[in-house]
Amino acid sequence: MESLESRVAEATRALVLGIGGGGDAVGSIAVARALETRGLETVLGGVAWERSVVDPVPGPRSVSEIRDARPLDHSAVVDPGKGATTPEGVHFCESRLAVHLGAETVLIDVTAGAGGAARGIDSACAETGCDLVILVDIGGDAIADGSEPGLASPLCDAVMIAAGAAATVPCLLTVLGAGCDGELEPSEVLGRVAALARAGGWLDTFGVTPDAADEIEGAASVAITEASVLVARAARGEAGPVEIRSGRRVVDLGPAAALAFVFDLEAALAALPLVRAVASVPGIEAARDALNALGVSTELDYEERRAAEEP
Repeated sequence: MESLESRVAEATRALVLGIGGGGDAVGSIAVARALETRGLETVLGGVAWERSVVDPVPGPRSVSEIRDARPLDHSAVVDPGKGATTPEGVHFCESRLAVHLGAETVLIDVTAGAGGAARGIDSACAETGCDLVILVDIGGDAIADGSEPGLASPLCDAVMIAAGAAATVPCLLTVLGAGCDGELEPSEVLGRVAALARAGGWLDTFGVTPDAADEIEGAASVAITEASVLVARAARGEAGPVEIRSGRRVVDLGPAAALAFVFDLEAALAALPLVRAVASVPGIEAARDALNALGVSTELDYEERRAAEEP
């Protein structure tokens, strides 16, 4: 298997996508800067799906619902820095980053499932001149196997990883901030890293630099995220229990949260049953149903319940 360095040497520009929706794109800045030190140019992006605390409409948004962005096809848009919004005026994390950084960002539409998102990834790469894609999850729930009791938002991650596997542009998977989303415990994340390693997928590991931590915190001042901020705090040596989600979850913060684990996507698939479950279904609802059939609840289930309960 090729090393991370050889993959980087073969590429010129990387599309770095936060794959969990919400604030994953903020933490992805640290991954982008690490790639830049290796000689790559980078473009940041993520998924058009804000959590209900930001966007009360349940589920991801389609390209047709994104304003002030440049549509590439039915599965992706580029925000040129205008601050793309939903029809109701809700800003996406990636659109806030575009304004904050003064750079284009990409939004992938996952409403059509992995197949549609794969087309979006390829279209975004063609538009931005990227020949490598790095899928970034903050927290580690993306590599869960479904048995973890705290797992709460596996759907977007699973669909995006399946999309990366189906895209024509080479993709790598990166997990940063072990446990920072309050779902898997850090020990559970490291256990899953070991499982992917046994499958032959673990390529490399690197740490978040002080400069990257500063940049994450600066971006978090304009884009709502808790998990990515904890990555920066861990990089400065903070450790111990930290409450997030208004006290509903507690993160056991430590040095592992400042480490990025990089995986070969093709090899990792053998150890990712949730990704395999959603790979061939024709939409986000069908992908949710596939995970529900495995006994796994998703963020879409939660958002729909919350919307039904609120006036």
